[in-house]
Amino acid sequence: MAKPRRALSASLLAVGRAVIAIPMRLFTEIGMLVTLLGQAIFWGVRPPYRFSLLLAALEFVGVQSLFIVGLTGLFIGMVFGIQLVDGFRQFGAENQAGPVVGMALTRELAPVFASLMVSARAGSAMSTELGSMRVTDQIDALTTMAVNPIQYLVVPRILAGAIMLPLLTMLFNLIGIFGAWLVCVQILGLDPGVFTENVKWIVDAKDVTQGLIKAVFFGFTVTLIACRHGFYAKGGAAGVGQATTSAVVQSAVSILVLDYLITSIITGQGGL
Repeated sequence: MAKPRRALSASLLAVGRAVIAIPMRLFTEIGMLVTLLGQAIFWGVRPPYRFSLLLAALEFVGVQSLFIVGLTGLFIGMVFGIQLVDGFRQFGAENQAGPVVGMALTRELAPVFASLMVSARAGSAMSTELGSMRVTDQIDALTTMAVNPIQYLVVPRILAGAIMLPLLTMLFNLIGIFGAWLVCVQILGLDPGVFTENVKWIVDAKDVTQGLIKAVFFGFTVTLIACRHGFYAKGGAAGVGQATTSAVVQSAVSILVLDYLITSIITGQGGL
């Protein structure tokens, strides 16, 4: 009887330690992100200003993400259009599919999905690149050459995320609406004039602005998390892989949490 009791006690103790460790890891992670953010702000406003690095980061985050963001937007709009027309036809309201697609894209789907695609493509690559530089002592070499690694490596990437995500979100909006129009009008037979006018009447600048505000925060957060995990990676190749995985997972979770918080603040709902 003594051995089973000791085994049960050890199991309960291990579970308790794991539960207690979760908030501790969360607070540690938040602290490291805030520290990196403070350093990025401090070094970002100080010369020298390396605009070539910013342009390279803008090209990497934005231009190289055009295809995947556009393709995702096209099929999201097409699928959403099919589902709405199929559902609204039960009530004779299929002509409202266009504006509902437009509102859903501009407010929620475009910033969230564009950010997730950028996180999966650019964020993971950033984390891997910085992690490889860390474990091969290239970041330490920058410090030896009197080049601040935060200013040189982190600041351009964070700025690029905050600048390019709103632009990619607008691209997602346009291609998503086109995809919905293609399905609803050309395949399912809705009136093109009614579809277009309903979208113009219902979807306004407030909806687009809400999505762009989210995109700025999402882009900033995704690149900050990616840089944090890559910049502080350790443990060789295995550590770089773990850092990349953690960056992608944390970015996805952060996007969803921020989406709720920002929506609650903008709309005044959600109990916040």
